[in-house]
Amino acid sequence: MDRRSHDLDEKSGDPELRHIDDSAVAGSGSDIHPDDHDLTEQEQKQIIRRVDRRLVVTVGLMYCVSLMDRTNMSAANIAGMSVELQLGANYNIANLLFFIPYIICQPPSTIICRAIGPRIHLAIITILWGAVMIGMGFVQNFGQLAGTRVLLGVLEAGFFPSCVYLLSTWYTRYEVGKRYSLFYLLGCVASAFAGILAYGLMQMNGLANLTGWRWIFTMEGILTCCLGIAGYWLLVDFPDSNRKNWSFLGDRERAWVVSRIARDRGDSKVEAFNMGKFLRAGTDWKIWAYALIFCCSTTLSYALAYTLPIILIENMGFNVAQAQCLVAPPYAFAGFVMLLTGWLGDKYRVRGPIIIVNMVLALIGLPIMGWHSNANVRYFGVFLVTAGANSNIPAVMSFQANNVRGQWKRAFCSATLVGFGGIGGIAGSLVFREQDKLTGYKPGMYACITAALLNIVLVCICDLAFWRQNGKADREGKILEAHDEDASSSFRYTY
Repeated sequence: MDRRSHDLDEKSGDPELRHIDDSAVAGSGSDIHPDDHDLTEQEQKQIIRRVDRRLVVTVGLMYCVSLMDRTNMSAANIAGMSVELQLGANYNIANLLFFIPYIICQPPSTIICRAIGPRIHLAIITILWGAVMIGMGFVQNFGQLAGTRVLLGVLEAGFFPSCVYLLSTWYTRYEVGKRYSLFYLLGCVASAFAGILAYGLMQMNGLANLTGWRWIFTMEGILTCCLGIAGYWLLVDFPDSNRKNWSFLGDRERAWVVSRIARDRGDSKVEAFNMGKFLRAGTDWKIWAYALIFCCSTTLSYALAYTLPIILIENMGFNVAQAQCLVAPPYAFAGFVMLLTGWLGDKYRVRGPIIIVNMVLALIGLPIMGWHSNANVRYFGVFLVTAGANSNIPAVMSFQANNVRGQWKRAFCSATLVGFGGIGGIAGSLVFREQDKLTGYKPGMYACITAALLNIVLVCICDLAFWRQNGKADREGKILEAHDEDASSSFRYTY
């Protein structure tokens, strides 16, 4: 049997789905079948495209403003915020303070999302953090700035893990790579064009007696609130939900979506929440390995997000206007690499090698970025580091999503993954320090190189374990990732 076979041939006992179609999980295979639920192959492809447009695009656009709102500090900083508020080294502390509540408040987020539904949960927190962003445009000192950053961390904590969890419930294991890449690509669009947008908003300097950096926060906060309101109408609930927001899918179409998930990994059935079962997922060492890989990846990506414009000015000699605009090309290149690696990972059903390739890109780019004598060549190194660091985010998300079974284990894994991503954010906000600019930020470069190397080691350990466990399952019929007594024996890890 192929190690990545995922035909489960299971029957679902979920009472929530019986009113849809008694045969919701009949059949075999997770690919498109022309006779499945009396839907033609063309109809099934159209359903997937409709889900892509309604779900991936919506959460991607919302993540776009989420990433922009948490990382626009660098644009505001070079626009005069540090001088006006007399921040100095407190700039790094203000960045760090976001991640403390961001980490603490994430574990309950997927539980809340399941309880009240992603439409309400994601829309409300988006509107609220947009209001906080508007308030950041009126802060008068470091204390007020720190308070708004903490509140922003509390509200944004529920967004990313809920999106990762929601996407994983709609797609099969070898479809999520492309979708995670597109989802995160839209976030990279924010990073790419946030600098250009910020430069445009800076030109409002003096309007209504507000300085340019204040308009960056205020206008981006208004944009976030508008997108949060739109998200309530555009977002969808989980495919197994009884909530009625199904104008784009009928019951028969929804039953087909649920059935293919059941065939793929056998965890479409949602058990009643049990704190013991939820926390028991923490006994699996692989959960923490995925989380640590994600932590190292976000250390790289946040280090760039918070300080790239500053590095372009201090280390490469560009002026403020050039730095704001030169942030965009490396992120555009990262988007191309992200989509390519996501497509290759899904096509060839591999995850670990994609992560390693991304980290090799970063390891090539970091020495160029940090040590080459020519500023233009150092800027080329920025392209490689940005591509490797940011392409790794959806790659790691796909890596963990393919190797976890059970709805509540998946929810726990999403929360811990993104929680450790927040720890990476803390590290990333401190990697390139103000006192290191005279040395070309060399300590930060060493830290990023270490993070990339650690990722390669961790992925190799995981893939070796997966190879051994898959072989044992083939020989002995061992059930992998069993989440209940009816779990299928045909699940295999993806490495």
